Amino acid sequence: MSPKAVIFKKLSRDKSVGVYMAKRDFVDHCDTVDPIDGVVLLDPVQVKGKKVYITLSCSFRYGRDDSDVLGMAFRRDIFVSTRQVFPALQDRDKATHTRIQKNMLRKLGDHAYPFFFEFPDNLPCSVALHPGASDVGKQCAVEFEVKAFCTEGQDEKIIKRSSARLAIRKIQYAPVDSKVIPTAETTFEFLMSDKPLHMQATLTKEVYYHGEPINVSVNIVNSTNRTLKALTVAVEQITNVVLYSNDKYVKAVAVEETTDTIPSGTTLKKDYSLTPTLQTVSKGRRGLALDGKLKHQDTNLASSSIVKEEVLREVQGMLVSYRVVIRGIASGMIGSSEVNLEVPFKLMHPKPAPDTESEADDMVFEEFKRVCLKGLTGEEEDDDDDKAGEA
Repeated sequence: MSPKAVIFKKLSRDKSVGVYMAKRDFVDHCDTVDPIDGVVLLDPVQVKGKKVYITLSCSFRYGRDDSDVLGMAFRRDIFVSTRQVFPALQDRDKATHTRIQKNMLRKLGDHAYPFFFEFPDNLPCSVALHPGASDVGKQCAVEFEVKAFCTEGQDEKIIKRSSARLAIRKIQYAPVDSKVIPTAETTFEFLMSDKPLHMQATLTKEVYYHGEPINVSVNIVNSTNRTLKALTVAVEQITNVVLYSNDKYVKAVAVEETTDTIPSGTTLKKDYSLTPTLQTVSKGRRGLALDGKLKHQDTNLASSSIVKEEVLREVQGMLVSYRVVIRGIASGMIGSSEVNLEVPFKLMHPKPAPDTESEADDMVFEEFKRVCLKGLTGEEEDDDDDKAGEA
């Protein structure tokens, strides 16, 4: 049996407009970004004398509802692009860019109209910070949305029951392995000690996949008159909120507290293995960067941010990075000192195999809800009582 392409649909409450898309995740390949294509289906009776528009938006929300507090807007639109789909401004065939659009137009009939967007090069990827128990309002997040609406003009107020909103994601997959072996080393000198403490840590590669063990080779040469103890090896997630506040969140997502002790004049050479996942940290940790809601069972930690050199950091909203940190306490006769060493790396998803089902001629239509978007942030749609079904 030939595979069927799953087409996600979302209808407005009054059924005046509906949006149909074959994808919910759009990949940033660093040099190019997957374009957004779909079809808008309208009811000619309800839209008579009106116009139908489609909008792609990227917004940054800083932990509050859509309101101003003390003159500060806690939501900012990073990018908005609106296009008129009805009455059509160009021939339907010329406005059709992909095979799946042609199949949907043939299936949905004469009252269906194609739309097509391309992402600008400088937009961030989807990411969210999990709020704390005392936080009020929506969580801090970078969100993408496609919205179709019916009004008498583009600048008219959008009536909620005449609009259909679809949350989508912009994601990145791991780049081709650079063959770089991350390593770091440092030397510490202490008062009343003639010789130093030397620390070195090496990873096996630069890019790790979510759920993959991270192997760390640690080499410590203690030539001091102190004893190194309380040695811990951790993976930390660093999230910089760069658009509004320059907040910085550092969260340990995997920790191994060892019993290793390195007395004066001895050496430690040992390999450690840590696997950072959402399950290895408390789900109530405020400021933990995620790909989506905690209630989704397969929600994972946010992937590392890869930003082009020419793109302004401030436009990215939030930047996520990871590092392995080795810490210890060097204790002696006249006090103790903390020592640490950091090795950065990237945590990402592997690039999946090409999707051939989206190009299939047979299609099944499924109701598009935010709760269906695995790893997506934001509230669920209001009219989520519609059922999925075939058309």
